[in-house]
Amino acid sequence: MNAEELDRKFDDGEDNILEHFDLSTLKRPGLEPQRIEISVPQWMVAALDREAEQLGIQRDAIIKLWLAERLNAI
Repeated sequence: MNAEELDRKFDDGEDNILEHFDLSTLKRPGLEPQRIEISVPQWMVAALDREAEQLGIQRDAIIKLWLAERLNAI
């Protein structure tokens, strides 16, 4: 199938175009996780744990959320 046929199928809503792709090889450039290590005081860890528990998420999730919010504000 060429790009024009795929575009037509999508525009016409006639076919589920995802079945024409190999999603197992899907990559999101720039969004691959990269491990970092930081040291913070115990009081920060305790505060993060309390906040994460209230939200029902893991500590690393709250850190990622807060970092993303701050970086998006720049």
